[in-house]
Amino acid sequence: MTSNTKTTVTAVCAAFIMLTCPSAYDVHAAVSEGSYRKSGRHETVARQDSTYRKRGWSIAPIPALSYSSDLGFQLGAIIDAYWFGNGDTYPEYLHKFTAEACYFTKGSGIYYLFYDSKYLLPGLRLTASASYLPNTMMAFYGFNGYMAPYDRSRNAGFYAVDRNQLRIMADFQGKIKGAFGWAAGIGFFDYDTGRIKVGKYEGQTTLYDLYRTYGIIREDESRGGSHIELRAGIVFDTRDNEPDPKRGIYSDFLLYGSPDIINGRGYSYLKGSFSFRHYVPLFRDRITLAYRLCWQGTIAGNAPFYVQQNYTTLFLKQINSDILGGAISLRGILYNRVVGNGMAWANAEVRFRLFGFRFIGQEWYIVLNPFLDAGMVTDKFRATEMIAAAANDTANAPAIYSGASERPHLSGGIGIKFVMNRNMVLSVEYGMPFDKRDGNNGLYLNLNYVF
Repeated sequence: MTSNTKTTVTAVCAAFIMLTCPSAYDVHAAVSEGSYRKSGRHETVARQDSTYRKRGWSIAPIPALSYSSDLGFQLGAIIDAYWFGNGDTYPEYLHKFTAEACYFTKGSGIYYLFYDSKYLLPGLRLTASASYLPNTMMAFYGFNGYMAPYDRSRNAGFYAVDRNQLRIMADFQGKIKGAFGWAAGIGFFDYDTGRIKVGKYEGQTTLYDLYRTYGIIREDESRGGSHIELRAGIVFDTRDNEPDPKRGIYSDFLLYGSPDIINGRGYSYLKGSFSFRHYVPLFRDRITLAYRLCWQGTIAGNAPFYVQQNYTTLFLKQINSDILGGAISLRGILYNRVVGNGMAWANAEVRFRLFGFRFIGQEWYIVLNPFLDAGMVTDKFRATEMIAAAANDTANAPAIYSGASERPHLSGGIGIKFVMNRNMVLSVEYGMPFDKRDGNNGLYLNLNYVF
């Protein structure tokens, strides 16, 4: 496992507590016709009751515990809360709330609020979130995939920057006709970036330093900046259940851009993104083939380096929105390994729903998901500057430019999911890259599917 991969027990603790502790509770968790409460054979009755409906609140407090040699111990908590009302919309919730507060003992953290509902505003879906994400060891492996060398003999500090991100977003979706809908949203982003401040790496030259020296990262963007991002697009959605689909299609095409109205540095841009996700039942509702095809890139303008890895979507499955590489895109590949002006990626997995049961008033089932991931840079970002820098500094050239051409970055692995009430998904996944230039492996313990 690379030094950037957290040795984490978050989801394991979550699964244990949810399965054993009444504090993961629901209010009015009545089963249809009251058969569950009237019978002592809880699990048997639950399996036979095909008319099960979750009602009222389902609230799950989860401890967030992890350790990383670079970030230290993570201490904190997550609360996922769902309101199902009288259960008529189950498994779809009426309102969802998430809150997370986690602190790493060496100065990083996650502070996050999230809300989603199709029922707060008549005819509209509202998805809103606010996040503050300080990170003293943000992974930075350069631009353009394999054009940027990865030297595994270097320490983690060489491939890191200090980044604090404030992100506030609100998106609205409405119907057009049938499965087609429209989407529009606004986001505020503030990036505070700089060289790492971790004491044990003080005084050493980093890749970020080299990029700054040779203008690959420009001086006026090197410390980050603030921008407002506007987005609009078209959505097509026939999924039977959004958190864990067994069948259906989801696709969206978004245009999003930022006018240079805050910093006044000339970084205005227009980008596009496309996503196609297909869920194909292979055997009843027990086995599903799921795959995703994605692209995003700059159409016009000049985007600063610190926004290039940001994944724009209407519903973030994970709090982190950085791609390509890592938990939400290329599992097993180094986090942020593949960054460019344009990027494409694909994920495929088979989801085996092994068995279901009911416990502590909740409906559960377990899913096994072997997967394959692939992605690459489709439009290079400041490649000319990288080549020129390597030519001017032969001593540092091996760290700046490899001379290799870009090609698909591939990885594969397996995951296991604990799904509660067909909404909350506790996930453990392990992936390995096919090429050692992409790292060794990755272990991810999160909430939700990748897609």
